Amino acid sequence: MAEIPVKSLVVYKNKPALVIEGGERLRIRLPNQEEVRVREKDIIFLYPGPVGTLSELEKVPSLITGLEEAWELLQNETVSLSELAELLYGKVSAATVWASYLQVQEHLYFEGEPTAITPRSKEAIDQEITKRKEREQEEQERAAFLARLTQGTLKLPEDGRFIQDVVALALGKTDKSKTLRDLGKKEDPIVAHKLLLTSGYWDEFENPYPSRSGCSLSEPRSMPEPPPSSEVRKDLTHLPAFAIDNAWSHDPDDAVFMDGRILYVHIADPACTIAPDSACDQEARERGTTLYLPEGTIPMLHPRAVQYYGLGLQPISPALTIQITLSESGEIEDTQLYPSLVRVERLTYEQADMRSQSPELMPLFDFAQKNIQRREASGAVTIEFPEIHLTVRDRQIQFEPIPPTQAALMVRECMLIAGEAVARWALRNQIPFPFIAQEIGDRPAEISPGLAGFYQLRRCMRPRRLSTQPGTHEGLGLSLYTQVTSPLRRYTDLVGHQQIRRVLRGEEPLSGEEILKRIAAGEAAALAATQAERASRLHWTLVYLKDKIDSSWEGTILDIQKNRAVVLIPSLAMETQVSLKTRRDLNEKITLLLKKVQIPEAEALFVEP
Repeated sequence: MAEIPVKSLVVYKNKPALVIEGGERLRIRLPNQEEVRVREKDIIFLYPGPVGTLSELEKVPSLITGLEEAWELLQNETVSLSELAELLYGKVSAATVWASYLQVQEHLYFEGEPTAITPRSKEAIDQEITKRKEREQEEQERAAFLARLTQGTLKLPEDGRFIQDVVALALGKTDKSKTLRDLGKKEDPIVAHKLLLTSGYWDEFENPYPSRSGCSLSEPRSMPEPPPSSEVRKDLTHLPAFAIDNAWSHDPDDAVFMDGRILYVHIADPACTIAPDSACDQEARERGTTLYLPEGTIPMLHPRAVQYYGLGLQPISPALTIQITLSESGEIEDTQLYPSLVRVERLTYEQADMRSQSPELMPLFDFAQKNIQRREASGAVTIEFPEIHLTVRDRQIQFEPIPPTQAALMVRECMLIAGEAVARWALRNQIPFPFIAQEIGDRPAEISPGLAGFYQLRRCMRPRRLSTQPGTHEGLGLSLYTQVTSPLRRYTDLVGHQQIRRVLRGEEPLSGEEILKRIAAGEAAALAATQAERASRLHWTLVYLKDKIDSSWEGTILDIQKNRAVVLIPSLAMETQVSLKTRRDLNEKITLLLKKVQIPEAEALFVEP
């Protein structure tokens, strides 16, 4: 290509530019008078000039030949941009060449480069005209939609197609929204949520938090195999076994019994068919845990896994048994792990409490008290806040207090010592395993009694550490610990079971690196699920409170900083910050007045009357 002359007209980034200095890197002037250096390959040459200023481009004469007529005249011909300018305007100038270039860029009647422009086919023109009319119609309909959206008068379901970008943003599936941009609003999930509510497209019963946390709300697709009948299992059906849980639990994955100094902890055994990296395993890893929402439960494993492996759902259940022999003082003397067959009776916590003095259950309750004392002697921290079972069914939100039971404590102690025993077994046999450790931060010199004390202790607790390196779990008062008692609903427990299974079969165990990779992925997903559960509980609590403005609530003061207090409302299991009008004490009861609820912002304002 010949050297581009000074004062010629070129195109740079779709805008006209004037060449003011030649050379290897041309200096050009843009419409805003900015001057930049460019390479020839970065520009499109249009007209040799000389062009005085870019303002000349504004002096475009009238067409002497209509576009459609020019298109007909040039059938089967190829012309340059200058030739097209002469045909359309009767002369060649910077203004007519630029105007002709814009006509080609319109891509209706003509197409091509400045040196070779051809007329488009009649079919292509007709298609383009139809497309433009459809686009214009779409823009008109969208403008009408935006007006209705602003006025809160959506036409549904017709307007639904225009608002899906707002829905996607509210659900955390994107961080962009053309609709919010067009309305001059911030592209933010909270703003999107608020708009969906005010427009009437959503109501308060839409919970965006599981999706926003990246949690799947559909059941797993991968179906596990049933337990093989050919597998050799130790028959323990002559011994009682009790699966004790809340009345609403539907996935029983542990059962217990005590015979003298031997504690049997039977665990559901899905790892007998769910192998590492199988389809079921990978899907469970992506979920991390069973998702427990007030509106329903989304299992980590396909529902068939609970049918096949849930304890007490069939007359005889397959299990992985952790058999722990205890010393007189309650220390672990021996641990045996093996596949088993057990006959399980299911009980609620309340039913177990009523039978706590029975010959079958009393040894378990006695053991639990000794184990609590053993752990507390090692520095275990006990934190007990009021609990609520929150459910949403048929647009009815219910808060059911969970009464403390001795049976719940007993089951907890059985699960803790099972985790301790398996951790010791893995370390003793030098088996890579997902150990759990936790440190306690600096405790206050003086711990308050009651709920305020529990609040102080909770603030001292550091996040647990999950790794293949064993460590002390200071919060539980255990020198070694792991979790293996919920393989139907916690992925890290399932990984532990898979490792146990490989060892029991005489197979090569997973390496520490393989274990770490799996538990890291599972723990990340489980953390997202925990965040979704916490946000969902708050969301449904706020929906419940929305129609209760100016209602009174009884609370307990957990913490005081100057004139601000953290208050627990036990009937909602909700903590809130309140400005105090008068001097108050920790653990003091206080009556609060609900003044405001903001669902998109996930906030409620309580005040002291």
